[in-house]
Amino acid sequence: MNDKIMAERIDLSKEHKPDWALFLPAVSSFFIAGLGKQRDTTTEDYFPQERIPAGFNGDVERLNFLNSKEGLFTYKWGLYSAGHADLDVTKTIPTESIIRDREEGTFMLGDSGGFQILKCQWPADWKDPNCPRAMKKRIEVLTWMDTYMDYGMCLDIPSQSLSTYHVKDKDGKSVHGIQTIEEAMIATHINNDYFIHNRSGACKFLNVLQGLNHTQSDEWYEQMKMYCDPIKYPDNHFNGWAFGGQNKIDIHLTLKRIVGIIHDGLLEQGKHDLIHCLGTSILEYAVLFSDIQKAVRKYHNPDLQITFDCASPFFGAAKGLAYFNSNMEHNTKWTYSMEKTAENKDFDTDMRKFSDAVIAEGIHEKFADSPITNAMVMKDLCYRGHGFLNKHGKETKTSWDTLSYTLLQAHNVYQHMFAVQEANRQYDSGCVPAMLMNETFESIRFGDLVDEIFSLNDRQKSLDLIDKHSRFWMQIMSGSQGFSGKRSVNAGTMFDQLFTENG
Repeated sequence: MNDKIMAERIDLSKEHKPDWALFLPAVSSFFIAGLGKQRDTTTEDYFPQERIPAGFNGDVERLNFLNSKEGLFTYKWGLYSAGHADLDVTKTIPTESIIRDREEGTFMLGDSGGFQILKCQWPADWKDPNCPRAMKKRIEVLTWMDTYMDYGMCLDIPSQSLSTYHVKDKDGKSVHGIQTIEEAMIATHINNDYFIHNRSGACKFLNVLQGLNHTQSDEWYEQMKMYCDPIKYPDNHFNGWAFGGQNKIDIHLTLKRIVGIIHDGLLEQGKHDLIHCLGTSILEYAVLFSDIQKAVRKYHNPDLQITFDCASPFFGAAKGLAYFNSNMEHNTKWTYSMEKTAENKDFDTDMRKFSDAVIAEGIHEKFADSPITNAMVMKDLCYRGHGFLNKHGKETKTSWDTLSYTLLQAHNVYQHMFAVQEANRQYDSGCVPAMLMNETFESIRFGDLVDEIFSLNDRQKSLDLIDKHSRFWMQIMSGSQGFSGKRSVNAGTMFDQLFTENG
């Protein structure tokens, strides 16, 4: 690697401040597969040397942000899902070496694969404790977590699984067997019981909370909270919480849930030091979670770490989208911006610096470089020119190949990490997004209100204060997932409050 690029390597781990909530990139199996294959010394190079950008000095390991010695940028935290992994721990899996053989000092949170149940990719009757297919997967996931993960989530059944009950197998039966929220809780109990009695202790586990509305979420918590109870399970209780469903995005419910957990004695220092919020990509939530973490640390558990993940950088790249800019101005909507980037066979010999070329060509009006694009020229992304033939002897339809997507994923994930950190820096300096302030009738700042809520040290007083400011929580929007803001008071909630549904 040339001296200029070496000097511009960035260690984002050092840029993270301990009092911020921690972003965990939800690492794509596609992203790590090619890098892992390139490491495999028993086969030929997966990426030929002539294909690797010259700025990488012949080594795609530069894209591995978990490698503090070789990565163009480094970041020591991440999330990886059992649903994407090869769960056979008895075999060497080159495509997963980035995760399995990561360096000491990195941190990986394992997602359990509940999403795969929701998507009908792990067929089984999950509410039947004797279903052999469910038991096989249960054993595989727990073994994989204990072998490779620092923290892991219990194998919950997501609330949204109800929406895919209608998907049938070849025998005409539901692929996962979960029709009601009650059945989702039954199945999660089965999985939790197995995990809590068979875990090795090598991996710490999070108790996942689901529910599509306040009523369902409250019932889920009441049923599942025992798995974090050190009195009931003194040697093997779960070690923290993961907020899924409505819990992670409806801040009214999020705050209410944390207050309840604290006053139930289930957020104790040294016993329950992690809360993870699943799949949260809204930029304002990066600072919102930091405010909550600071307040809980101040008044209850000084070791609490709030983490959150999203896969947007990887999914965006799969659609040809590049992060190119972020907006964090005071009293505005904060955003990361993605748009279609260069994809043209005419650029296969273009030696212009990538960021200069995309602006000159009018592809992007502005473009924020990452350490990845800073080491790239235009042809590194648009590698396949006119007449380029694939392995079947046919001309390719696009100028991109596997490495093109991998390069863009690395660029995107850097920009997302940087944006989260920059948002926290701006927020600490007094720049506040519109979502977290209300000055219509009285000046209200989210951080001040959250501090007051957790300072009260009285469950009912804290809950009353949360309810008092319900209109403020309604202005906090969370994009397209779940019900937030005014939508959190919904027909489903009222139905559950007023009626009992017969089977």
